[in-house]
Amino acid sequence: MESKITSTIRLRMSAHDAHYGGNLVDGARMLGLFGDVATELLIINDGDEGLFCAYDNVEFLNPVFAGDYIEAYGEITSIGNSSRKMKFEARKVIAPRPDINDSACDVLPEPIVVCRASGTCVVPKDKQRGK
Repeated sequence: MESKITSTIRLRMSAHDAHYGGNLVDGARMLGLFGDVATELLIINDGDEGLFCAYDNVEFLNPVFAGDYIEAYGEITSIGNSSRKMKFEARKVIAPRPDINDSACDVLPEPIVVCRASGTCVVPKDKQRGK
């Protein structure tokens, strides 16, 4: 069985990421994280950053706030001549606890899925260097 090609990044959403009242982070920020994950997947697979063509599905499932730690995961699900189909999931793994004090946070017992997506990237044949 062929091993999966995966990538995971984790980072904290800052006050700069908050776009709406109540420190709510714009959903497009999750898509930006998925773009970073996709780039790493293409580098691992092809030795090139490639190009993100399109999302075919995006689901925003739970809110993200400034102070949340988000883990963005992706994997290549299908490899064509130049296309690479991928799926992504963003999970909240740490959340701030302003009800306790201004620096309190909790590691969540179970990650909360905040966004899922799938899409297609392309690496032109002349730029593919393989694994």
